[in-house]
Amino acid sequence: MTTISAEGLDHRSINEKIRSSAEPCTVTDCCGQRFIGAGMADRTIDIHGIPGNALGAYLNGGTITVNANAQDAVGDTMNEGTIVIHGNTGDATGYAMRGGKIYVKGNAGYRAGIHMKAYEEKVPLMVIGGKAGSFLGEYQAGGMIIVLNLWSSSEKCVGFFPCAGMHGGKMFLRSTCEDVVFPEQVTARRATCEDKAELKIHLSEYCRIFNLDIEEVLSSPFTVITPDSKNPYKRMYVAN
Repeated sequence: MTTISAEGLDHRSINEKIRSSAEPCTVTDCCGQRFIGAGMADRTIDIHGIPGNALGAYLNGGTITVNANAQDAVGDTMNEGTIVIHGNTGDATGYAMRGGKIYVKGNAGYRAGIHMKAYEEKVPLMVIGGKAGSFLGEYQAGGMIIVLNLWSSSEKCVGFFPCAGMHGGKMFLRSTCEDVVFPEQVTARRATCEDKAELKIHLSEYCRIFNLDIEEVLSSPFTVITPDSKNPYKRMYVAN
């Protein structure tokens, strides 16, 4: 194990030290440095402190674990690998991700999963343990987003305008969603036993990482959201 103190270092210096190590790396004293782990593959990075924006951007494999909160654009355009956040994360988590997994123990900010897409055999997965802010899954084109609302079940699990422009992929919300307004181009329905079986597969690793009872998590109702149109705004741009 290689230990790297981030105190006084910029992201270039931190990433150079990570790339030069043949061992898993622990980064301590992290305080807002951006782009940690960007574009890397086959690295195991354990971060103590709060990394800055674009953590794991363009990640192509390996595992990044943050033992605190993270800022905006975690996993921007990531292709493979796993990012684990043991706290909350900022806006645009998983922006345009096309593969890999992002596991957030706490809440996510606005526009989580914006432009998420599947790519060939890659199907990205993002699991948010708390709530998600407004515009969740905006323009989602593929992959799966799961919001569990574990820590404040009396409140709405998502903010305003979820699934705006959604035209691919799937979303699971651990709620009846009676207080959520969805756009016309998606279908929201109660999860069936078959849906719960699918969820169990996708949540098994998440529950193991955060020491949760998967059966207890799945005991609550879930809402499944899927798009009805691959081009939801066609009518706005094509003449009659």
